[in-house]
Amino acid sequence: MNMTNNQGKRLLAVFAHPDDESFICGGTLAKYARDGVDITLVSATRGDMGRRMGNPPYLNRETMAATRELELKEACEHLGVQRLIFFDIRDKMVEFADEESLIARIATLIEEVQPDVVLTFHEMLGGHPDHCAIGKATTAAFQRIGQRGSLYFISFGDAMAQPERFGYTPKEIARIDVQAHLEAKLAAFRAHRCQTEIDEWVWLPDQEALARFGRYEYFMKWDRMVAVGSGDDLF
Repeated sequence: MNMTNNQGKRLLAVFAHPDDESFICGGTLAKYARDGVDITLVSATRGDMGRRMGNPPYLNRETMAATRELELKEACEHLGVQRLIFFDIRDKMVEFADEESLIARIATLIEEVQPDVVLTFHEMLGGHPDHCAIGKATTAAFQRIGQRGSLYFISFGDAMAQPERFGYTPKEIARIDVQAHLEAKLAAFRAHRCQTEIDEWVWLPDQEALARFGRYEYFMKWDRMVAVGSGDDLF
């Protein structure tokens, strides 16, 4: 394994659903896992209210949560995520969870993990209400424990290739080259079978499917007063 100076560092990713980690930043997680970074992933829910139930459908509301848990565990193996935690909040209910309890729980986890980098959703740009709610709580927890390490917000696709549209400047964006880790990302996509079976491109021959991925994944710096180092590394 080819280690870098990120060996021994820690990353905490706090997301809402199984598949957030793979679909949004799977290449980055795979890259840092390969570099020797210890990665802890939180999924606030088990995705039990997901609309996709396989193609043709083979799941129902009773079986969805257990299946998606197994799929996420498999995805974590492909990405190199060492520790997986579920908060067991009902899917689509994160925004209604007791905010103080959620913030305290995340703050306790940050203190336990002592991450060098925390990843979560932007509380306004997260898209889904669950995304925004877990991002807001994680940001509050990060601030509460004294802002140790760096906090970044994940973004979708190449939206932040032109960050000015969202009120950001290039110096506030980290662009991570994941070209060498797209095979792991594709394997993680395929692990989330019930969610991706309907997407024909995911199941094309490997080289055709891999060509659908962008080379970069983009992250917004929480502390906008501090420019992102070289812009190509989160650490």
